[in-house]
Amino acid sequence: MEKVYAFLEAKAVKHLTKRKALKATEKARKRTILSELWSWVDAFLFAIVAVLLINQFLFQLFVIPSPSMVDTIEVGDRVVVSKMSYGTEAYPSGPKIFDSTKHVVRDDIITFYNPEYESKGPVFDILSQIVYMGTLSLVNIDRNADGSIAERLFVKRAVGFPGDRAWFDDGNLMIRPAGYAEAVLEALFREENGLSQQPQRSIDPEYYTAQDAWARLYALQESGIGQAPNHLIQDYSALSSANYPGDRYAFEEQRTLYSTLIDPSDVEARSAASRYRAGIYVPEGYVLPLGDNRDNSHDGRYFGPVSEKDINGRVLFRFWPLGRIGGLD
Repeated sequence: MEKVYAFLEAKAVKHLTKRKALKATEKARKRTILSELWSWVDAFLFAIVAVLLINQFLFQLFVIPSPSMVDTIEVGDRVVVSKMSYGTEAYPSGPKIFDSTKHVVRDDIITFYNPEYESKGPVFDILSQIVYMGTLSLVNIDRNADGSIAERLFVKRAVGFPGDRAWFDDGNLMIRPAGYAEAVLEALFREENGLSQQPQRSIDPEYYTAQDAWARLYALQESGIGQAPNHLIQDYSALSSANYPGDRYAFEEQRTLYSTLIDPSDVEARSAASRYRAGIYVPEGYVLPLGDNRDNSHDGRYFGPVSEKDINGRVLFRFWPLGRIGGLD
């Protein structure tokens, strides 16, 4: 009888072991197919989350969209932006954390939120930035009505600081830093303080005679005065092309100042002219950003100083194209 029990036990163990092995094989086969799919999904989700966290709290990759920083940074260059230099945002465009002792330093190349950006709603604003960061700056769903990319962030150089006052004389920056009795030419101020020499001009100084004439003729046309002085017409004729002012800020300044001479009772023109004469004052907690390509930059001359709260990073270096990898100064 013991032999019978032993025989049956052996058969049962063999049968159960075989079934267990078959089940294990089937289970392993099913797990392999599903695990393969899940491993890809898991890796993809992990990569996206990791990229978003890195871009949000540590470093962000940014594509230069405009020529305002040429020759320092060219259109299409890709740069690395430190998100920790001036405090870290809790979420895209959100309030900063850990920023009590972190401030912008004069001459830093900064990224900040465009003060003239037309929001499409907080949900879309955050979503578009998540997509932009999650795709390593390859996909930007934030578009203008004409289909062009909306510039949510600007890249400029931090030039003016609290207490500074800035004027522009034929496109040349005159700056009176806090504590200075008189304004000094930017180039001289930079040389004296060991600052970058990258900011540059491209417009010939002689161009301003013709552009000033154009601005004054424009003011005369707006006022309805038909006859213009011959000297203005002669100076204006020196322009080879008059489709768009070479220095729009200087053009608007001259147009406004001349409008007050044509009609001293024009309160709006006088108010605007007084702002040009007073210059741009930088209040506490703000920075005046300007492009290095000074004659082709939409910057603080037009929208004024920006709050340090809206400055979300500092450009560290360029990583693309490969032939120009490195620092920016």
